[in-house]
Amino acid sequence: MTNGGRMKSPRVLLVDDEPDILELLELTLLKMGLEVDKAGDVSEALAKLAARRYDLCLTDMRMPGGDGMQVVQYIVQRNLDVPCAVITAHGNMENAVAALKAGAFDYLAKPVSLDQLRALVKSALKLPQPGTSGDKMLLGHSPAMQKVRELIKRVARSEAPVHISGESGSGKELAARLIMQSGARRDQPMVTVNCGAIPENLMESEFFGYRKGAFTGADSDREGFFHAAHGGTLFLDEVADLPLSMQVKLLRAIQEKRVRRIGATGEEPVDVRIISATHHELGERVRQGAFRQDLYYRLRVIPIQMPALRESREDIPEMAQRILERLRGDADVRFSEAALHVLQGYSFPGNVRELENIIERALAMCSGGVVEEQDLLLAPVEHNQSDSAPFGSKYPLPKYLDQVERQALLEALEQTGFNRTAAAKLLGLTFRTMRYRMERLGIKEAGGADDAD
Repeated sequence: MTNGGRMKSPRVLLVDDEPDILELLELTLLKMGLEVDKAGDVSEALAKLAARRYDLCLTDMRMPGGDGMQVVQYIVQRNLDVPCAVITAHGNMENAVAALKAGAFDYLAKPVSLDQLRALVKSALKLPQPGTSGDKMLLGHSPAMQKVRELIKRVARSEAPVHISGESGSGKELAARLIMQSGARRDQPMVTVNCGAIPENLMESEFFGYRKGAFTGADSDREGFFHAAHGGTLFLDEVADLPLSMQVKLLRAIQEKRVRRIGATGEEPVDVRIISATHHELGERVRQGAFRQDLYYRLRVIPIQMPALRESREDIPEMAQRILERLRGDADVRFSEAALHVLQGYSFPGNVRELENIIERALAMCSGGVVEEQDLLLAPVEHNQSDSAPFGSKYPLPKYLDQVERQALLEALEQTGFNRTAAAKLLGLTFRTMRYRMERLGIKEAGGADDAD
């Protein structure tokens, strides 16, 4: 604190070899109440970073005698707690992406928009400390999970688009929420869109909204997903399922940051951060001609790969214990050593979502406050049991049949990402029958895809 008890103003380091740009940036930041130091080249910038602490560094990429990447790398290699953003030539996304991957939290394109500069600075200076969120966190300490957590911490500072890939149930939506909750837009809305659940003929109106009278049934103005997420985050789940006709319109909206409602004559500005995810290999979809390459590169500025649970087996006991503690409430229930051993050897085709389902049903099956191996009701193939006796004793018959039916329903739900409509079709049931059986057997929806009657 300074004399008189006032809080010190944040200090920013500006690095650029062009005096005019330095002066413009400095004046803008001074008007925001910030303290500013300037450096005209990389060596001067590194000397200043070594001499004092900064709250933000903003560096040009191309300078005589070095480039901004050296500044970014210097900060990262020395673990300096300084968010660093880069200024890059208009249209040169390769440099921006390289800087983001090296550890920069965001970028500005030349000519620099002062509004974008102010937004970037505000974003950097009000970032929360990692790990302070009270919401669910990604569990586990395997190298793969630690890498994901570190990436999330980095990209949360940015406004750049993030693409999260990984198998169904691996925690892609949780990762997206953690990015949002740790960033500057944490107090703004996050709108989640399941791109595979919207009929193609309704996509444009759902994404962009419409004006009253635009078509039969449009009896009032309606906002789309972009409007609802304005100022916040738009999470495009299962983005690979978008039809090509919608991909073109989505690409334009992301590039222009403007949308046109159906039936409107003009466009409206929208300010959203895009996070996308899919369990498909998006690059392969591009090669097959099912996904536009330009949209692929626009969405995949920063990629995050969620590991499959079988790739982090050392994390399974910790994850299982934490999930058990969350689900058991006040009940005194624990795992037997044999149950934990079996869980750690299971392949988990449904990943963390399947682990949660297994533990939830084990809590319903166990007795004496201990979850035993037989309470897990794992698929017979995992134990090399005969298909005729997957759950041991067939008596009493009603209980045995309920167990068989419950396992079949859970397997179908896990295969379809907990989409009840798709699972019902897989099992040859009507949706209403599926819903009734889930309610009768106490199977919860587990936060899966929202589907309609």
